[in-house]
Amino acid sequence: MPAGSNTPAGNPGAIVTVPNVITVVRFLGTPLFVWLVLGPREYGWGVFVLAMMGCTDWIDGYVARKLNQVTRLGRIMDPLADRVALVAVTITLVIAGVLPLWLLVLLLIPDVILLAATLYYFRGDAGLKVTLLGKSRTAALMIGTPMLLLARALDSESTAILAWVFLGSAMVMHVIAFGQYFRALLARHRAIHLPAQPPRAGHA
Repeated sequence: MPAGSNTPAGNPGAIVTVPNVITVVRFLGTPLFVWLVLGPREYGWGVFVLAMMGCTDWIDGYVARKLNQVTRLGRIMDPLADRVALVAVTITLVIAGVLPLWLLVLLLIPDVILLAATLYYFRGDAGLKVTLLGKSRTAALMIGTPMLLLARALDSESTAILAWVFLGSAMVMHVIAFGQYFRALLARHRAIHLPAQPPRAGHA
């Protein structure tokens, strides 16, 4: 670190950091959204909560890099908060009759396969980095779902059509991202647990 710099030294083992607190706030936004939609059916406030959750998804990563506070816990919590939010929001909207059941199934099956493979091969975190495609998928879902809620609140067909453009794109990216993550997980497993064997004597 350059002399005189005010950037704090990195501490990957830290727990209480600014970006981690922001991620926890994103976790708390999920039950609030569920209550707003299924309880008083305040779709407008549900849109606002989703928008704030989407903002924190970008802010926590930016703050972590800016303050040099990238931690192991944050690398686990950030994608976990995304997955919990997406699944909970989708289930909520299916129950509320806003989204079809098939979209929930398409969203869950790849995640269940990845989770099962991660637990089987690594007994936990595989240490895979979130890809740009994965982040784009999450962003498209976090834009499309509140737009669909907004379309329901405003009774706007054009808004609903635009929302489905985002959601359709998100589902395509979701399937492609699943393939990328699954290949990366298997490659990491082979690299760690199945290292290449040296050639035997007398063989090319």
